[in-house]
Amino acid sequence: MLSTLYFNTLPPPLSFEMTKGGFEVVHSTLDIIETHHESLWEFPSVGLSPTIINSERTELFELVSDLMPKKTAQRSISDGCDRFGNQTNIVNGEQGLSSMTLLLECAAAISIDNLGDAHRMLLELTQMASAHSLSCAERVIAYFAMAMSSRVINSWLGLCSPLIDRKMVHGAFQLFNNISPFIKFAHFTSNQAILEAFHRRHRVHIIDLDVMQGLQWPALFHILATRAEGPPLLTMTGLGSSMEILVETGKQLSNFAKRLRISFEFRPIAKKFGEIDMAEIRLRRGETLAVHWLQHSLYDATGPDRNTLRLIEQLAPTVVTLVEQDVCIHGGSDFSDRFVNSLHYYSAIFDSLGAYLPADDPNRHCVEHNLLYREINNVLAVGGPARSGDEKFKQWRRELARNRYLQMVPMSSNSMAQAQLILNMFSPDYGYSLVRDDGTLGLGWKDTCLFTASAWTTTLN
Repeated sequence: MLSTLYFNTLPPPLSFEMTKGGFEVVHSTLDIIETHHESLWEFPSVGLSPTIINSERTELFELVSDLMPKKTAQRSISDGCDRFGNQTNIVNGEQGLSSMTLLLECAAAISIDNLGDAHRMLLELTQMASAHSLSCAERVIAYFAMAMSSRVINSWLGLCSPLIDRKMVHGAFQLFNNISPFIKFAHFTSNQAILEAFHRRHRVHIIDLDVMQGLQWPALFHILATRAEGPPLLTMTGLGSSMEILVETGKQLSNFAKRLRISFEFRPIAKKFGEIDMAEIRLRRGETLAVHWLQHSLYDATGPDRNTLRLIEQLAPTVVTLVEQDVCIHGGSDFSDRFVNSLHYYSAIFDSLGAYLPADDPNRHCVEHNLLYREINNVLAVGGPARSGDEKFKQWRRELARNRYLQMVPMSSNSMAQAQLILNMFSPDYGYSLVRDDGTLGLGWKDTCLFTASAWTTTLN
């Protein structure tokens, strides 16, 4: 749940009037973060000194090519490795190299349903790799081994979905927001696109496909409250799996909007977006509609993708904001493809956290164990968020680009400036980078893009 402290520590509404469109919005929003970051965003107080890890690097392409059976999904594995380019993974010494080799051999065994050998190798891996290691690579190997153990058990006992403690996951998600720029990037670039779509609109409506604790919206509320034309009449439809959490989130957002003197209504729907119909989303005449989705690998937030896309077409929103993890994990039962792509992706995520947080930092461990490991487990043990063949799109922005009723709205220069200001809160030595490509904005670590934001509108408007 969104803590009362989160809202009560926010500054009062800004008193200036915006006269130059979005530039003041960008600057003022970031002023809020920079001035109040200790209470609002709860940045960790740990010393941000890079962790120096002596390591040798090994090309995953060579390892995977040598170890994966040529008769089992070799084409998808080669494609996945090709996407790596010259990217390398940190492996510490002979033991680290041996652990990575064994992990890849285990993945090869699982890909051909050789569960006996896979089980034997997993038992060995649990003795070789620790989730508390000083080495980022060893931590990744440990969590991948845990997820693959679940995969083997599921294969023996029948496919099952993991139980999810939503409150624990949401708490870890908030910590992830506190200790890295990725979630802030997702929130503020999306907010900027929504703000631009709401310019001079009096009645506005936001549909958040996975609202969770509503962490994204206080900053947007602040800016809407200080518009030169006055705050709009704001309605928000928040979707999620728990009505209890949704009601609490709605209560906190409503109290916050009241403090800002914004007319606000929150409508909770404890369903997945792809499982509802138009009648359940009550749109008022003249409302400007925004649909927002922070897509992730943690659980299935939206249900059937084709139903989700169909409902977006029917709603014809003014703007759709989408933030995706740049990991290609879809593909039904193709375990080998998901393994290769997710290993590359999560190695970069773990390395980015290890670049400035100590190995024993409790917040880092909480994020790795309660959030990132759960994502890895969902990808490898279950096959991704309720994945079933062609029903799940490999990349949403590509699917939206193919839709004749939707067209991309390039992320504005204000969005780029805002993302850069967020990134400036972290030393360049930590390796984060922005990528602007074909109208999208991406945030990555070193040479790996990890999150990409895009905005879309319907041609029916």
